[in-house]
Amino acid sequence: MSGADSPGKRSRLWLVLMPVVVFAGLALLFWKGLSGTPNQIPSALINKPVPDFVLNPVDGMNLPGFADTDLKKGKVTVINVWASWCAPCRIEHPLLSELAKRPDITLYGMNYKDEPQNAVEFLNTLGQPFAAVGMDRDGRTAIDFGVYGVPETFIVDGQGMIRYKHIGPLTEESIAGEMAREIEKAKTPLPGSSS
Repeated sequence: MSGADSPGKRSRLWLVLMPVVVFAGLALLFWKGLSGTPNQIPSALINKPVPDFVLNPVDGMNLPGFADTDLKKGKVTVINVWASWCAPCRIEHPLLSELAKRPDITLYGMNYKDEPQNAVEFLNTLGQPFAAVGMDRDGRTAIDFGVYGVPETFIVDGQGMIRYKHIGPLTEESIAGEMAREIEKAKTPLPGSSS
């Protein structure tokens, strides 16, 4: 009798275990996919020209906006994409003030999907490190840059080529390490780009 019940029991056992096995497999896939470092996500725009854009100044801020043509004047530019509602942007902001002291770069801010008065209050409270701040109210320019979320920071060489993208808040280590190395690399034009 136990021999006749054995295939039936195995069949029922398999039906009970199948959802557990499927769930475990999916959990492993999700864990593997989510456990990567977000700032290592590759960008299809590296070593490509910045998209065509014009960002108007933020209303109430005594700074100009900027456009793609401003990024093609021979000097390395660092563009930080930020918003007043972004908690990590607040955390990294003092580091941007330090980064802006470098004489070999120009630091621009792209204010992302924000209210102008909130952007002004953010910079009045935390300090204003940017040479220009453009308002990307609808997020169109950020989409064209391939922004996943804020904060993100781009290094653009003097010919307007995107040379590096940092996803997430900057840290002292990233500024002193990877960002510093990528700024130095961006000082040398890519082969075939106009000087």
